[in-house]
Amino acid sequence: MLAIRSFIFYCGYLPSGVIASIVACIIGPFLSIEGRLKLFSLWPRFANWFLSLTCNVRVEMTGMENLPEGPCVIVSNHQGQWETFSMQYIFHPLCTLLKRELIYIPLWGWAMYLLKPIAINRGRPREALLQVFSEGQDRIDKGMHVLFFPEGTRVEPGTIQPYSRSSFELASRANVPVLPIVHNSGDCWPAHKFIKTPGTIYLQIGKPHMVKNAKESAREIENWTRESLKRS
Repeated sequence: MLAIRSFIFYCGYLPSGVIASIVACIIGPFLSIEGRLKLFSLWPRFANWFLSLTCNVRVEMTGMENLPEGPCVIVSNHQGQWETFSMQYIFHPLCTLLKRELIYIPLWGWAMYLLKPIAINRGRPREALLQVFSEGQDRIDKGMHVLFFPEGTRVEPGTIQPYSRSSFELASRANVPVLPIVHNSGDCWPAHKFIKTPGTIYLQIGKPHMVKNAKESAREIENWTRESLKRS
């Protein structure tokens, strides 16, 4: 039954993503960045609704009162595909840090490019770091949140990898808070697996954190994330 439900989900999820990308590529160039972000956020909303309908996967968010009024650097643990698109409608306006190869994916990558992500070449870490600081500051100056997955890769549910310091260094340089996010998406949507497991994805928004020392802040938020996962 889970396999059938998951198959039905993908029958709606994948074609809708293609259609949304085509529409974004056609209309997006004529819209402001604000308009593009609003347009592209419609598909993640649909995807989550369809995920709930077909696979009985719910989303429960807490801590919305912790959202700062101005831009911030958002750091989240990374367990699967769910958070890569769902953050687009949860936090607005949002700029995402991603590997450059993704923007060359036909249709989807082209649509993502229109959203002004920070697309880095991970094969050149020094250049990538400078790009994060310069383009991250630019996005923040324009009133956008910047999203990081500081583990740098997807990890198994319930586990966490060391957080890199680049997001915290950017927050310090830009004098904006870090907003920590923790979730258990991998329990319902495991990375690289077809089957979706019924249940609830709990997303918790922590309190804004002003960075004084990037290394210490990275360890502090990493520990908060680890402890929060244990309680979820």
